[in-house]
Amino acid sequence: MKPEARSTLGAIRAVICNYNGREHLPPCLAALRAQTRVPDELIVVDNASEDGSREALAREHPDVRLVALERNEGPCPSRNLGLELVEDEWVLLLDNDAVLASDALEKLERAALEHPDAVLLQPRSVFDGESDVVHYDGGDLHYCGLFSLRNFHVPLARAAGSGTLEVGGAIAVALLVKRSVLRELGGFDPAYFVLFEDLDLSLRLRMAGHRILSVEDALCRHRGGTAGISYRGPMDYPRRRAFLHSRNRWIHLVKNHSWRTLCLSAPALFVYELVWALFTLSSGTFRGYLQGKWAFVREIARTLRARARVQRTRRVRDGQLLVGGPLSIAPQLHRGGARSLVLRSLDLGLRTWWAAIRPLC
Repeated sequence: MKPEARSTLGAIRAVICNYNGREHLPPCLAALRAQTRVPDELIVVDNASEDGSREALAREHPDVRLVALERNEGPCPSRNLGLELVEDEWVLLLDNDAVLASDALEKLERAALEHPDAVLLQPRSVFDGESDVVHYDGGDLHYCGLFSLRNFHVPLARAAGSGTLEVGGAIAVALLVKRSVLRELGGFDPAYFVLFEDLDLSLRLRMAGHRILSVEDALCRHRGGTAGISYRGPMDYPRRRAFLHSRNRWIHLVKNHSWRTLCLSAPALFVYELVWALFTLSSGTFRGYLQGKWAFVREIARTLRARARVQRTRRVRDGQLLVGGPLSIAPQLHRGGARSLVLRSLDLGLRTWWAAIRPLC
């Protein structure tokens, strides 16, 4: 006799990571309370906010469980702590600037029930100010240590994909996660602070043989991003982001890619690095780029220890996990002319090199 299909995942608790998000928390929490499938508990893990977030939560949202940390060490420790605080298998992890559509959690839960081998599911996120334009929709894992994003800045009406799709990786704006699997693989790596931590987690999950899904009709509005790090609109590239990109990308590469893949992809990695260094020079962030490289060198011993742990979990080879393109470049970086020509040439060169070396990886 065929077993009866489950109608629920059981209790789902929402964990919101917050740092100086007083303006973002009210719409985030309101959207969670308005869900057709309401979370069983709302938990805010606060990273030593200095903008009155904690006081406002205690005063205006007494039903929310507040966990106050003494230092801001980025979203990774707070997300991991959220996974430790609950005993239920499924947890909804949210950034404080994520605003879910009213049926988003219901659709994520339904997709998890229909795909019981999935361990991480994300909604499709759109810009808060331009809700008809896709911001993050999952993506593939580029062999140069980047996300190759799906539908990046594409109008929602023209976005490819529908229903529930398997993707190479997910963006940590809003995630429904299987707690036991993430904890078994070490959760989010605090070494990144922020930026690349979701790419790292995605590759480690995929490397161990797990599936990641994007639920295309579950929508999330993504508000302001992280001050001093997020890059939106025609503004200067943040120096802090240049530092994090320069350091974290190489932590990710050395920690997760096989030595064979790193050796074979070395010419492409060198070319990408050269183009990126020239960009930081032109944007006035070259000092942040150099500081990032020095920080990576200082942390190489820790990275190699982490690598040893990660590689023991490997079940799938790099050639089955990684892609050669496309490069995901923010539209404001193209600007036409020589810069766009360089980026298109770089993308073509990286794709060509990967096509040549992939069978060997």
